[in-house]
Amino acid sequence: MRTADRDNGQALVEFSLAFLVFVAMVFGVIDLGRGIYQYNAVAQAAREIARVASVHPGSPLGSSSQIADVIAVQKALVPSLTVDPDTDITCVDPAGAIHSPCNLGTDSLNVVVTAPFSAVTPFISSLGPWTFKGSATFQIQ
Repeated sequence: MRTADRDNGQALVEFSLAFLVFVAMVFGVIDLGRGIYQYNAVAQAAREIARVASVHPGSPLGSSSQIADVIAVQKALVPSLTVDPDTDITCVDPAGAIHSPCNLGTDSLNVVVTAPFSAVTPFISSLGPWTFKGSATFQIQ
């Protein structure tokens, strides 16, 4: 009977060690998925804001109510999204120079947004918080 008790205890210790590794791997995969989602959401937010800003640029640039509405929607969808219409939405000429005001038909509109990301898994979070940056360029319509 003592041998069976030892076998049960050994199995319990082996299970607890394997379970800890398994749980760490599962949370690592969940963090990886969260990171990919956040990165994709930041890129999509930049594209959506640039699309609306290229159709409704406003004067000064980025001041239209449509742009304010789409920024509010994207901030609701992406946690901690940072976009400042005064500095993050710019006009770019065909040579790549940033200037203001925009020339319709020749200039492009560039939008840059950022959002921080922190993992919850202890090992991954020790690598530090990351800042995801998304940018999109659309020709002004």
